[in-house]
Amino acid sequence: MRFKRAWVTIFVLLLVSPLFGVILADIVGYHEPLDVAAELLGKKDLTEEVNWTPFLDYTIPWLPAEIGYIVSGFIGVAVITFIGFLAKKASARAKAS
Repeated sequence: MRFKRAWVTIFVLLLVSPLFGVILADIVGYHEPLDVAAELLGKKDLTEEVNWTPFLDYTIPWLPAEIGYIVSGFIGVAVITFIGFLAKKASARAKAS
């Protein structure tokens, strides 16, 4: 399989992502910088009112946050891989023309 080492690295990073994005973030009390800035400026949190994504904060409502992080990561990798695949096909067609 081509790029096997890259795919294994991506897979491992997806599996450990909850360690950094959920577990350690909770331990150290991490908050997104834009959220902190908005709070300092007294801006209203519109997250619940304007929720345009089904994966708010990289979670899936019926799954634990750690599992949702991993699933969201797999979905993101799949989307980016698909876009790359389409770009590669379009490039190949453009060269053939």
